[in-house]
Amino acid sequence: MNNQPENKIDNIVSKITLIVTIILVIGMIVFFCISLYFLAPVDSKSDDMVNFLVEEGWSKHKIAEQLDKDNLIKSSFFFKIYMKINEKEIYAGTYKLSKSMSVDEIIRTLNSANSLENETISITFIEGRRLISYVEKISETFDIPKKDILHKISDEKYLNSLINQYWFLTEDILNKELYYFLEGYLFPDTYIFKKSSTIEEIIGKMLSTMEEKLSIFKEEINVSNYSIHQLLTLASIVELEGAGSDDRAGVAGVFYNRLKDNWTLGSDVTTYYAAGKDFDVDLSWSDINDCNAYNTRGTCFTGLPVGPIASPSLASITAVLEPTEHDYYYFVADINKKTYFNITEAEHDAEVDRLIKEELWHEY
Repeated sequence: MNNQPENKIDNIVSKITLIVTIILVIGMIVFFCISLYFLAPVDSKSDDMVNFLVEEGWSKHKIAEQLDKDNLIKSSFFFKIYMKINEKEIYAGTYKLSKSMSVDEIIRTLNSANSLENETISITFIEGRRLISYVEKISETFDIPKKDILHKISDEKYLNSLINQYWFLTEDILNKELYYFLEGYLFPDTYIFKKSSTIEEIIGKMLSTMEEKLSIFKEEINVSNYSIHQLLTLASIVELEGAGSDDRAGVAGVFYNRLKDNWTLGSDVTTYYAAGKDFDVDLSWSDINDCNAYNTRGTCFTGLPVGPIASPSLASITAVLEPTEHDYYYFVADINKKTYFNITEAEHDAEVDRLIKEELWHEY
């Protein structure tokens, strides 16, 4: 029998196998050489050390992207591959890194858990506080003069740059009647900052957090009859008026009913803000009757004040974007935070009297 055709096929298969093997080997060599390049230091001659912050909860993908953004590695793609191969854990904290460090050195440093805790600082901004309170806290924590912070957040050029950067910031924040232009926009949370952080970095991080929180409500915001500025204004009122309530969505519903029927909001907290008074001080009749763009207790205007009066929490923002629909125009909460809703002022007054008699009245 003639085996020549089979021999020819075997020869062809052998040649193809050899060619594929050669291509694979060449490919591996090329990939290895490329990897060596991208895993090498960005600048082997650099002596400059920088602080690199890994925040709690950051994924390895986020860390790789941030290292690439800070020009500490040549490629986030190869960094992620190398991390996957090594399977090393990376810990939150601040680390000294340099462009002269290879990817392997950077990973070993981030894996060491030897962070420079003395180079970072944790700071908590409490919901319901006014912007001036945040300014004072930033000033004390970072040793930045209060006047410098106030000057920066009042600078129109800086504010316009923020409007161009963040979708939820509009020209509404430039209204000259506002006491503070960024009031209500800095999200209250616990943050980790470098001790050397600038005003711009601090403000930017707080705005980015607000952007993240608002993004999940984009659909509700887009279909709302109110602007984002108005929604945050109402959220700040709900934050303070509903702080002692177990039903912020119901409280928001009351204010929406008043707005819909062109009532004054009748909110004491707006009057306190208008007068620049703390809540442990009584309002005077002149405060209540003062005509300005914030005071909703007076009769000078109906509707929302010119802007937010505090930093609202996510709970209050959610309440405003997802309010309870009802027919009530009044609410009051007792000492246990249970909230009672009424349609008429007479019913509301009777509810207050009952709470006082039953010693359930909450003294503000």
